[in-house]
Amino acid sequence: MLARVWSASLIGIEAVKVGVEVDVSGGLPGIVVVGLPDAAVQEAKERVKAALKNSGYTFPMRRIVINLTPADLRKEGPSFDLPISMGILAASEQVRSQQLDEFLFLGEVSLDGSLRPIAGVLPIAAAAQKLGLKGLILPAANINEAIVVEGLAVYGFQNLAEVAGFLNNPNRYQPVTTPAPSEDVADCLNSALDLRDVKGQSHARRALEIAAAGGHNLIFVGPPGSGKTMLARRLPSILPPLEFAEALEVTKIHSVAGLLKERGSLVRDRPFRSPHHSASGPALVGGGSFPRPGEISLSHNGILFLDELTEFKRDVLEFLRQPLEDGYVTIARTRQSVMFPASFTLIASTNPCPCGYFADPVQPCTCSSRQREQYWAKLSGPLMDRIDLQVMVNRLKPEEMTQQSTGEDSHTVRQRVKVARDRASDRFKAEPSLRCNAQMQSRHLKRWCQLDSATRQLLEAAIRQLGLSARGTDRILKVARTIADLANDQTMQTQHVAEAIQYRTLDRIQ
Repeated sequence: MLARVWSASLIGIEAVKVGVEVDVSGGLPGIVVVGLPDAAVQEAKERVKAALKNSGYTFPMRRIVINLTPADLRKEGPSFDLPISMGILAASEQVRSQQLDEFLFLGEVSLDGSLRPIAGVLPIAAAAQKLGLKGLILPAANINEAIVVEGLAVYGFQNLAEVAGFLNNPNRYQPVTTPAPSEDVADCLNSALDLRDVKGQSHARRALEIAAAGGHNLIFVGPPGSGKTMLARRLPSILPPLEFAEALEVTKIHSVAGLLKERGSLVRDRPFRSPHHSASGPALVGGGSFPRPGEISLSHNGILFLDELTEFKRDVLEFLRQPLEDGYVTIARTRQSVMFPASFTLIASTNPCPCGYFADPVQPCTCSSRQREQYWAKLSGPLMDRIDLQVMVNRLKPEEMTQQSTGEDSHTVRQRVKVARDRASDRFKAEPSLRCNAQMQSRHLKRWCQLDSATRQLLEAAIRQLGLSARGTDRILKVARTIADLANDQTMQTQHVAEAIQYRTLDRIQ
């Protein structure tokens, strides 16, 4: 007898409907799986066989052919265990097959018949809703992730016996109720890290506020112990919360990466990823035989923090150039090409030289000019052009180290950041693809970053003196637009551009 069960497979962060056809017929006992299955899918036949027997069902000792359609799409992972199990039970007439066409089945099966959580449930649930299926059947541990999708009946079960009971008598079971979406689902910021803990460094704090308000890339350069990492790790505390649409995007990526197993539903905090400087290129941008998101995609709508930037390999850092410009990364393989979102804010920190004390007023530098040149050669000009704010973080003075008073807390700064971002959002109503000033293109700069004569002369002088490229000039205009938003000015003034120019300082120390 033939039975068909619907499941799904992932291509990047999008899901594709997959049919699991099971044919039980006469012949020598055996199981054959066709349709480009990977090793995990091939091993499913052993897991399913033991799970069905241990759940009290009869495994048909006949020839079983399992076909995964479409046949030219590579199938991977253990999520096909449950649809294969139900297909075998339906084809051997141990469960009713009337409901199989109305639901999509997902789940890994243990040998005792229990269902284990899988990765990528959220994009699959969204695809099931678009396909018009009645509901989704999956492990109970994945329920919170799936019910984020509105208009889809979600059924979570603990084991095979419960799923079989549902197919035989569906009226006994009720879907999990979908919670109402909230616009402030992400408003649960980490209060353990607060800007009030930072002593001094008013210039760096100002740069951090500008970066948060405009989504600008930022690098801190300074001697050891000056507070570079401390400042960077407090950036999430002054960022506005994720909007519901942004939270869905972030959650979908984390779901595909397998980071939501046995966890809650939406990712409520802006991502903050801090890979070690030994990370490889594929770890940073994503990859693998079956492409998976890397650190830059896991940082989407959040922050990618690269501590000790100059310790990263140069070729690894060069991988960042295209995502920083485009907001996405495309991973090409022989069989497929996958695009992952990668719109993140890059925050980096580094010492000014190998010993760390170049231009330090207290500790003398022991590096030669050649050593400093080789040290900075790891950062190419095109990469540094894409970093809007380049800030020197100096050693704290003794009186600053011992002071008892604290600066502004993160809540106060976050309110100003939110007002500035709201002002930019109002300006971008006709451009829904723009979410912050850092994402503006040349055509947007001509419209919203117009300069008067005096300001234009100041910018031209800076271009000549600093040798700025066209991209670097655009970055100055974007930062100036954010500074104007923080100052509640509709037009950009000379002082706004002058302050933005001050943040292009790295070529002065090399």
